[in-house]
Amino acid sequence: MSSMPRLFVNSDLVAGNAFELDEEQAKYLTRVMRLGVGDAARVFNGRDGEWRAEISAVAGRRAEMTPAEQLREQPAQARAPLTLLFAPVKKSETDFIVEKATELGAGFIQPVITERTQSRTVRLDRFEKIALEAAEQTERLDVPLLADALGLDAALEALPAGTVLIFCDEAGDEADAPWGGQSGRAEPMVQVLEGLKGQAAAILIGPEGGFSPAERGFLRAREGTHPVSLGPRILRAETAAVAAMTLWQAICGDWGN
Repeated sequence: MSSMPRLFVNSDLVAGNAFELDEEQAKYLTRVMRLGVGDAARVFNGRDGEWRAEISAVAGRRAEMTPAEQLREQPAQARAPLTLLFAPVKKSETDFIVEKATELGAGFIQPVITERTQSRTVRLDRFEKIALEAAEQTERLDVPLLADALGLDAALEALPAGTVLIFCDEAGDEADAPWGGQSGRAEPMVQVLEGLKGQAAAILIGPEGGFSPAERGFLRAREGTHPVSLGPRILRAETAAVAAMTLWQAICGDWGN
């Protein structure tokens, strides 16, 4: 089964009901993979589980598939209760964050514009393609939702009620010391997460240079926000995103299931 190509499709998946692939998917199966009528691939749509579907028609650049057998049912709550909020960085690093967030099970990915965010333009269509390909490759039965960039206040206001905010706070409180010195450092993320099991969560990753003092003060005072430390070293934004999501999955997420 694992050797079959795997595709995300938008069509409903019902046994015997043929659906048409988009042109890029048709090209991939018929020209790149050299499959023809009667050959099979695995397909999923985030709603109906995963199916083995057979190519039932090929005409020029078009191709149809027909679901033949359901391989996996869609879990009742397939989308992970985890949101990633991150300040966009350089193009390749931002692409990396979206890809790894998908691999690590984020259900929602939200770019956030902060005072020190250097890259303020995002390509949502590019992010969606990256996330889709990562979902296909990692056996996810869904694709994370992606949103266009929002300011910090708007992004936090848009979080569903009851979502706890995990604020990766690398700074201290000493204004004249590099990165705020050692006073006022947040507790280790591992310790904080032990008290957040079973709760929907959003992880907030700041930009290169960190959050401004005003933003940090606002976040520290915000109800439902938990500042956390990722250790004694200052991590790059993309490293921090992977580290934080890894810890969350190990302690609060589906790695323990």
